[in-house]
Amino acid sequence: MIEKIKNLLNEVKELKVDSAEELEALRIKYLSKKGAVSELMNDFRNVAAEQKREIGQHLNELKEFTQSKINELREGFEKVSASVSDQDLSRTAYPVLLGSRHPLSIVKKEICDIFGRQGFNIAEGPEVEDDWHVFSSLNFADDHPARDMQDTFFIAHNPDVLLRTHTSSVQTRVMERTQPPVRIICPGRVYRNEAISYRAHCFFHQVEALYVDKNVSFADLKQVLLYFAKEMFGEDTKIRLRPSFFPFTEPSAEMDISCNICGGKGCPFCKHTGWVEILGCGMVDPNVLDNCGIDSSVYTGYALGMGIERITNLKYRIKDLRLFSENDLRFLHQFEAAC
Repeated sequence: MIEKIKNLLNEVKELKVDSAEELEALRIKYLSKKGAVSELMNDFRNVAAEQKREIGQHLNELKEFTQSKINELREGFEKVSASVSDQDLSRTAYPVLLGSRHPLSIVKKEICDIFGRQGFNIAEGPEVEDDWHVFSSLNFADDHPARDMQDTFFIAHNPDVLLRTHTSSVQTRVMERTQPPVRIICPGRVYRNEAISYRAHCFFHQVEALYVDKNVSFADLKQVLLYFAKEMFGEDTKIRLRPSFFPFTEPSAEMDISCNICGGKGCPFCKHTGWVEILGCGMVDPNVLDNCGIDSSVYTGYALGMGIERITNLKYRIKDLRLFSENDLRFLHQFEAAC
């Protein structure tokens, strides 16, 4: 009996395992109810009384050693498995290339920096909004075309809950809780129910600016716009303002810059006019100030808004808006030097 125990102990000492299946097979072979160690335990009943003490000690040592050996193999196998699982065996052997900032992020930061140097602070708000902050507080009439389902994404057929169509909703939220002076820029993503093409998308990005204080004039707005255009597109850039209409500003204007490709001489990009539209602006309508709890008889203000994609198109001459959201590395790698 002792010889059997010693032989089995030597056998256990040499055990090795290469997989979880092999480990489980060894456990069953030696430690299950019908395993080799259990069979010796059953034979122990037939041992003479004077040998039971000595053989019993050997059996206990064998059982404990076998159990510790199985546990040791399990721990070693788990460590190897963990180290292998941490490695991506499909990864290329070449060094992993560093990523670069998205062109929209680059331009957004540049816009925010330009307005930041003029004292504007960044303000943000929710993308899922209510009718009041997106339309009603901004002087949109109930029958305004922008309220049509073709332009706005409504949530769960609820006409009062929608995806914001412009970041002007951030302006109204700030004016509701802050008394002038207010000087903010509002960058963010906006949504409109439009067909996706090279010139339009169902989501895009805007930066809007708002300044409300005593004695704010259209001349202040024009100076800010001229400074922005020269900082963004170069010192030789010229601007012009054309009368327009927006429900939340009066008077309103659209701003063009001299084409930065042909220098204002005329080319296909500017449709041979020498000018390219980049943003809308105007003096904040008194009704908007009153709706937000600001006394329009004391305070005035101006607001402006631009599409970040539009500015990026002009800066980097990108003709297809879809490239911004397709995650094509060939397109994104072109902007590594601009980070």
